[in-house]
Amino acid sequence: MDNHQVIDAKNLFSQDEEKAIIVKAQQGEQQAFHQLYELYHRRMYALCWRMLADKGSAEDVCQEVFVQLWQNIRNFRGDSKFSTWLHSVATNVVLGHLRKHKNWLQKVFSLEDNPQQEACVELEELSTLDKQIMRLPERARLVFVLFAVEGYRHEEIAKMLNMAVGSSKAQYHRARNLLQDWVEV
Repeated sequence: MDNHQVIDAKNLFSQDEEKAIIVKAQQGEQQAFHQLYELYHRRMYALCWRMLADKGSAEDVCQEVFVQLWQNIRNFRGDSKFSTWLHSVATNVVLGHLRKHKNWLQKVFSLEDNPQQEACVELEELSTLDKQIMRLPERARLVFVLFAVEGYRHEEIAKMLNMAVGSSKAQYHRARNLLQDWVEV
């Protein structure tokens, strides 16, 4: 397979075809936007689910990601890969959701206080690692997902989460240690 192809379960687009779809979506073509949705919605949902540890919130936030995409796709300049830019949009929407709903989420799920609770996640759909990630305290989970899964640097994570770089590294190591302990049991 050519390195210039983007693969999804239903779609196969070369980078040039994807660029053409993005341009059409930027011009307001709904069919092109729908193609982008089909290509990326599973990955964006997975990101939202891992960061939020709640299926219902992940669904809502994933929808908001695509609303933001529709409203802001004209801002995509092509300086980075589209998927990188979209991950950034999704991460910002998730973090905004967490800031807005923090008190409500803590009261309902008490993830920080009770890491054994799995929230409202359909566990049979999760991999073993994802199940363990859902158990992590919120800050450790966010840093772990952003660093280990999404590939952000600690400097970027610190800026996104409004924390010191050292705190980002400490939260990542905390998450890693907890995951190792849980896997070894």
